[in-house]
Amino acid sequence: MLTPGEVASLFRVDPKTVTRWAASGRISSIRTPGGHRRFRESEVRALLHGEPTETTT
Repeated sequence: MLTPGEVASLFRVDPKTVTRWAASGRISSIRTPGGHRRFRESEVRALLHGEPTETTT
């Protein structure tokens, strides 16, 4: 699982951009018990390589 900051670093964007992507459904996220977002590394890597991902809502 990756943090928004780690995902942002991979895509070279601001962490708030990653949060907006999650809110709009562009990338799926999981909420921790403390309310923080975490992202599946496999999905993030697929997006980086331009591969289609299967998102669940």
